[in-house]
Amino acid sequence: MPVDPQNTTYFRQARFTTRLPNEFLYAPSHYWLREVEPGLFRIGMTRFASRMLGDFVEISFSCEESAAVNSGEAIGEIEGFKAIAEVYCAASGTFLGANPEILSDPDLVDSDPYDRGWMYAIRGRPGEDVMDVEGYVNLLNSTIDRMLHEESQEKDKC
Repeated sequence: MPVDPQNTTYFRQARFTTRLPNEFLYAPSHYWLREVEPGLFRIGMTRFASRMLGDFVEISFSCEESAAVNSGEAIGEIEGFKAIAEVYCAASGTFLGANPEILSDPDLVDSDPYDRGWMYAIRGRPGEDVMDVEGYVNLLNSTIDRMLHEESQEKDKC
């Protein structure tokens, strides 16, 4: 179900803008969690994370359906144009599998991140470090501030 733009928080800093669904939870590793029924979560990558990776080439998962997983553990890999990164679990419980749509069309993670681009499903509970949209906005602000500071320092070295 598409996200209603009226139920989002608009975020903008530097050259990055996005809308964040208000009812989602967010992990510090830049994944979102949406509870689709009690104890069942769809999990995807935030627009910020997808922008850092660039265009998506391939997504694979290293755990089998029905496997027990823990928040914070690596459960797969995503290859983007700019980088290759591990896919981390943002919840603890039972891995219910990958979104079949992204396996054939990885670009959905970037083009429709909060709806059709969800990455995997977990039956369980969110990690202890997840936050609401306000907490995630604060995390984004500090992350982007740090990146801009590091970029400025690199330019000063030249």
